[in-house]
Amino acid sequence: MRIRAIAESDLDELQALARETGVGFTSLPDNREFLAEKIELAVTAFEQRTPADRRNYFFVLEDEASGELAGCCAIEGQVGREVPFYHYRLGTLAHSSVQLDLHRTIDTLFLSSDHTGDAEVASLFLRPQYRGEDRRHQRNGALLSMMRWLFIAEFRDQFPDKVLAEMRGVFDERGKSPFWECLGSHFFPLDFDEADRLTGLGQKSFIGELMPKFPIYTPFLSDEARACIGQVHRDTRPALAMLKKEGLRWEGFIDIFDGGPTVEAYIDDIRAVRKSRRCRVEVHAGSEPPAARPRWLAASTDMAAFRAAWIAGGPNEDDTITLSEQEARRLDVVAGDALRVLDTEETP
Repeated sequence: MRIRAIAESDLDELQALARETGVGFTSLPDNREFLAEKIELAVTAFEQRTPADRRNYFFVLEDEASGELAGCCAIEGQVGREVPFYHYRLGTLAHSSVQLDLHRTIDTLFLSSDHTGDAEVASLFLRPQYRGEDRRHQRNGALLSMMRWLFIAEFRDQFPDKVLAEMRGVFDERGKSPFWECLGSHFFPLDFDEADRLTGLGQKSFIGELMPKFPIYTPFLSDEARACIGQVHRDTRPALAMLKKEGLRWEGFIDIFDGGPTVEAYIDDIRAVRKSRRCRVEVHAGSEPPAARPRWLAASTDMAAFRAAWIAGGPNEDDTITLSEQEARRLDVVAGDALRVLDTEETP
């Protein structure tokens, strides 16, 4: 398995991925024209033909054996520069009465654009058949999630100070969002799927136009809706756990549609960004060594031809790293090239 930059020839496979993502996965709608444009924008981003704050880097996880795409993920250089980027911010208002000697604090939701200009890691999806606990599948999700930090670390000057990740919120057994049913449905003349589809296509201006500008008192929401605030979809829990391990935290921002949490951090505080380092490649003429649980992640340093994969061993004391011929081919590097590597099991 390896990560690579997406290519124009991936359109059919990407649309197949989009059909499998399910409700609430806003950033990858099943719309061929939109996906083709996403690929085109990503190609220009990797080739650095667009300004850094307008770049959306899109990656795919490729199964070398079958040639099919097993998953995808993305990094957006800066959010909210061209299209408004909204959240609810969970806050508190205090009310008191001297006459009655009463004091109450009420949780509230404020419409917010506080994350404008931050980077975003997004669109992480892994096909069900590539998930699981067996040797071949157990680290695919970690590869998709963690390689983004190596990319950001390698091209640090292309990114702002902070990064965020939006987590999919809670849906019931009918595929309905209790948070949306209680709140958003009253302000938008749309069902959730249609509102979700429009935001996925980048049509977000209606949010600021139709949502209330005043704080929403959460006691007015149903118990089911309040229980969704800051909670994630069951399929999103592993992704959230990996982000938390890297140092991202929930600071009270939630998705305006499903109430899922947005986690964030300063990029330079993220464990993988701090701990990764560059090494010089040496290639050993021989077969790939067995590795039941590889702990080292490696990424190339060429943005236009970016590759990432697990490797069997780490660097030597002189910051050289020896790869098998298969590993070098998977990463598209030769002796003398540079790699950025990370010990994924090193403590923070």
